[in-house]
Amino acid sequence: MARCRLCRSERERTPAEIYLPAHRLPLCRKHFLSWFERYLERTIRTFRMFTRRERILVAVSGGKDSLTLWQALVNLGYEADGLFVYLGIEENSFSLLSRRAVEAMAERLGRPLHVVDMKSELGFTIPDLRRKTRKYCSMCGTVKRHYLNSLAKRLGYSVIVTGHNLDDEASSLLGNLLNWNLKYLSRKYPVLPAERGFVRKAKPLCRHYERDIRLYAELRRLPYLAESCPLSEEAIRPFYAELMDRLEERAPGTKLRFYLDYLRKALPLFAEHKEEFMERDLVVCERCGEPAVGSPCLVCRLREEFGGAGT
Repeated sequence: MARCRLCRSERERTPAEIYLPAHRLPLCRKHFLSWFERYLERTIRTFRMFTRRERILVAVSGGKDSLTLWQALVNLGYEADGLFVYLGIEENSFSLLSRRAVEAMAERLGRPLHVVDMKSELGFTIPDLRRKTRKYCSMCGTVKRHYLNSLAKRLGYSVIVTGHNLDDEASSLLGNLLNWNLKYLSRKYPVLPAERGFVRKAKPLCRHYERDIRLYAELRRLPYLAESCPLSEEAIRPFYAELMDRLEERAPGTKLRFYLDYLRKALPLFAEHKEEFMERDLVVCERCGEPAVGSPCLVCRLREEFGGAGT
């Protein structure tokens, strides 16, 4: 029986209960948790994402990724608070259960949680939007990014972090390569600097596999919601994720090599021309003051259409 590699280094003989194929690393439960957090710390330092002196705003959804990130950052000593956007998705009580999960997490950590109610702010919910347009998924993302950025600036946060993991990054990279989305490929870096009215953004879990995040969440007994959004069935990304899963199964470590080699070898070439790949220059919204591709921005136009209260 394999022994935990970190226990062996401490001259213990604990059996390995967990094996990380991409890292060829057998671990016991205790050392998996410590390895996970140290690996996260190395990612933060490698990409110079932020320091312990900065205030961090975590975009939390109630799922395992964002709650794992929040827990691990607090364990590592970072000043991390949460922001949750209540989308009003009542199918399977999704939004309500998501809110309960993030509130339970905030109480567990003893950290502030900011909640934005979409109905109160804009006058509509995502199901309302779904009845009017097929582009509701992308609009949902726009609304969440808008409130993350505006609230982070208003409350003095230095950086916004999201729970995007390695599986997310590898599958989205594959999809954008297949479609030669040059605008995306020139900016696909785990840290985006503060510029043009945007707060700095980072993806600290970009080198963590989804299965490892799920295991961390289970071992830590985090109050996460296992169900995914019931309205995201039309998204094509799961198809790319399935392709990457098949490659990973045949050759463990494929996702990590694919992503990191892109950052090292290809991104610098695309980044040299990123200004050329921009479809439109950004402007400042005349109503809310947020950066946008047009003025008024999409969020302000939607607020006016639905009669929302505004910020």
